[in-house]
Amino acid sequence: MSTNRSQPRKIGIYNVLAKVGEGAASMLYAVQDPKTKQVSALKHVEKTDEKSQRFLDQVEQEYAIGSKLDHESIRKIIKLIRHRKMFKVTAVSMIMELLDAMTLDQQLPKNHGQAVEIFSQVARGLAHMHERGYVHADIKPNNVLVCENNRIKIIDLGQACAIGTVKKRIQGTPGYMAPEQAHRGEITPQTDIYNLGAMMYWVLVGEVIPTAMPPSSKQEGLLTSAVETKDIEIPSAPHSRNPRIHPLLSKQIMDCIQPHKKDRPESMDYVANRLELVLDVINHPVSKAPPVGSDGTTVCEE
Repeated sequence: MSTNRSQPRKIGIYNVLAKVGEGAASMLYAVQDPKTKQVSALKHVEKTDEKSQRFLDQVEQEYAIGSKLDHESIRKIIKLIRHRKMFKVTAVSMIMELLDAMTLDQQLPKNHGQAVEIFSQVARGLAHMHERGYVHADIKPNNVLVCENNRIKIIDLGQACAIGTVKKRIQGTPGYMAPEQAHRGEITPQTDIYNLGAMMYWVLVGEVIPTAMPPSSKQEGLLTSAVETKDIEIPSAPHSRNPRIHPLLSKQIMDCIQPHKKDRPESMDYVANRLELVLDVINHPVSKAPPVGSDGTTVCEE
């Protein structure tokens, strides 16, 4: 889809107020319903050739999943409009909640307390998805919007899928992608746990972790082959990179980014509970935290 064309005045019944963003094959507009005067976000994708059909299918999937979700930390998806010519769908428009916010990579938290508050909200939103039977599969800083009062919204369900899905194509973001995504394995809640851990590491340390599909040395694109799970390097624990990071938070992150699924936390609810505990410790320090080793594990003192 070309992104350099002029802004349309109307899309379907909606008056276009402004362009607010764009993706690889989509445009995002602020629009208004002329009858109700309700202002919403509208994601618009057009079919330009047969190859672009997958982008329409992706929006259809995003709507199918998003319309079944109802959580304060997930952007609300309202309606899907299919535009037809000669009975064939040539474009789709998805109506969503319009948000005045910046992505997490654009608006980093001011302190570790704010960071953990954001992480715990993301974890609760993802736990809701898992309860409904779905995995987001692309959690990263620019898929988390930070709104007023440090409230967040998870966005972009374009790669979301049912728990247990095995995808035909490698999907995910280099630097955040779980090993099972790079090797086209089964996508489960542990996939989101890994993605979240990688995002937390980046926010606090400022670096992406070594993954099965690291960012290419080129500006765009992926490496030609995935690193075997057993060969993925485990990064140093966040608190060893920055002593101001609480050891309990450091351990939580290290638990999430274990290459093997079986070594990650059992559920996103567990991750959310632990993050809320860490937040309470950060906000109400009462005693010295238990010592933590360089690998992020708690060290028992005799």
